[in-house]
Amino acid sequence: MVSGQTGDPAGLRERQKRARREALIDAAHGLVEREGLDAVTVEAICAEAGVSTRTFFNYFESKDDAVLGMEPVRLDPAVAEAFAQGGPSGVLPADLRALAGSIVAGPLLDRGRMAAAVALAHREPRLLVRHVAWLEQYRTELDGLLRRRLEGGAEEHLVELAGMTLMMLVRGAMSRWEVHGARGAVADHLTPVSADLLRLLGAPPPGSSADAPRPGTT
Repeated sequence: MVSGQTGDPAGLRERQKRARREALIDAAHGLVEREGLDAVTVEAICAEAGVSTRTFFNYFESKDDAVLGMEPVRLDPAVAEAFAQGGPSGVLPADLRALAGSIVAGPLLDRGRMAAAVALAHREPRLLVRHVAWLEQYRTELDGLLRRRLEGGAEEHLVELAGMTLMMLVRGAMSRWEVHGARGAVADHLTPVSADLLRLLGAPPPGSSADAPRPGTT
């Protein structure tokens, strides 16, 4: 997460990493827009962004992934295992928020870059294929984790609903973060987004007495 304190060395490093990643994505978008995907090389992207090829591969596996702004699927192993084992709180809605927090702690595309990536993917069919494969990989990992949490006996629609809830939390937090000026951490917006989602469903907000563990919820 990006610290709001400019004197924080860890926060500065995170901002620098984010800036390099965004520079690579912007360079990839500009080059592919002008020259087409096949004509663009990793070396050209690096030259445009002013970084080394070694730095490029610290962020992306291929030029296609740079255009799409995608990094390898990585869930924090400790967070994932804690979730699968019924943690960290033992309350499924709260634990979905915690898992969503782990996801949004990683690099995410803002709306402008996401729109540019989508537009280029529609021009370059190979990018669409790569994006679908990446989403399937991510969904497979998340579904496996959700099935472990639900002890493997849950009906398929419950796994599907849990997965959709997780993604709604992630996308909602991203949207709220951007609306509020993209300051601070995306994870800071998960609790209000969760409350909004529950309010839409007519359920009690997080932290109320009705949010206590019940049989079958862990």
